[in-house]
Amino acid sequence: MRIKTKDVALASIFASLYAVLIYFFAPLSFYALQFRVAGVLRPAIAKKWVLSIGYAVGVVVGNLFSPFSGPYELVFMPLVSLAAGIIGFVVAQRFNKNYFIEGAIIAIIVPIGVSWMLNQLFNLSWMATFPYLLISEQLVCLMGAFVFKMIELRFKWWE
Repeated sequence: MRIKTKDVALASIFASLYAVLIYFFAPLSFYALQFRVAGVLRPAIAKKWVLSIGYAVGVVVGNLFSPFSGPYELVFMPLVSLAAGIIGFVVAQRFNKNYFIEGAIIAIIVPIGVSWMLNQLFNLSWMATFPYLLISEQLVCLMGAFVFKMIELRFKWWE
């Protein structure tokens, strides 16, 4: 599989935007009930699988600013993010590259990973954290899907 230079550039921009948004909204981006504003970018992965790599790289860079930065934040969560992006992409392809499907899939997988991580790090109950993370992730991805749908009405940003 060949990756075009344009796709590398797009994934790099995606990673940079994701990391900057995590940093800019740092108080909301971390802790047990996180609300990652950067997540509005995730539905875009529906159009290009290579953005999953940008997403994972953005998670690594953004998590460098986490008060809990360590192996879970810098290795485990980027791998979960990469898997979520690719799984979401594969499913979204079956629904005409649908942003809403991509966002919903990511916003199910990521809270599972974050809840597990919080359980391992702080012995927080999975069932205490998962519902709130699921709600916040679904809201962020839903907003992102709407944003990308509106952008798509004007131009095809992924081409």
